[in-house]
Amino acid sequence: MASDDPDGDADVSFVIPAKNEADYLRGTLASLTALDTDYDYEVIVVDGDSSDATREIAREYDAAVVREGGESIAAARNLGAERASGEWLAFLDADTRVRANYLTELLGFVEAEGLAAASSYCRITGPRRAKLMEVTINHLFSRLEHPILPGFNCVVHRRAFEEIGGFPAVSNEDTAFSRTLSKRFPTAYCPTVLVESSGRRIAELGLTGTLWHYARLDVERLRADY
Repeated sequence: MASDDPDGDADVSFVIPAKNEADYLRGTLASLTALDTDYDYEVIVVDGDSSDATREIAREYDAAVVREGGESIAAARNLGAERASGEWLAFLDADTRVRANYLTELLGFVEAEGLAAASSYCRITGPRRAKLMEVTINHLFSRLEHPILPGFNCVVHRRAFEEIGGFPAVSNEDTAFSRTLSKRFPTAYCPTVLVESSGRRIAELGLTGTLWHYARLDVERLRADY
């Protein structure tokens, strides 16, 4: 996992915001240790003032732990990026597990297509109705003129990330980030399922409740002119 470069820089920095994610984080970090890749990578867990074992679990897997006050997920991602050494920044959520070929496949796709950022198809676990979210991400978000790269599965070149100022402090920050990014740089989806993410929000709120939750956030995003 650690970089072998003399200056300590990694090819890729994984940034994972986490607040009270002890129930999920171990699975995410275990999937990263199982990556089959020649890329050097580091893992940074940005802890949002957790009161559970999130920090301890991160250290079990030799991840760097950065403390953040729980201001917002955008602030956590930006702080992790600031502390990262990688040329590429890979953003995951604490309940997202990557497949062993994640880096090799996704970065190979990015380089072949000349992209500044990309996501991949995903699998959403949980109740059957979570499949609607999976289909939306894989077959709608990916086909938009300005593709929405979900914050739970997004790789972006550091230069492009810095040029647009990172994730904005608005609701639906990953949608706002994606739209700003894709207006200036080429982005796309790798049509291979490379991650598995939890459908826990749908399990908790139901499909209607989840759609309403994101609809409200998107209205707030639009009001902020993103």
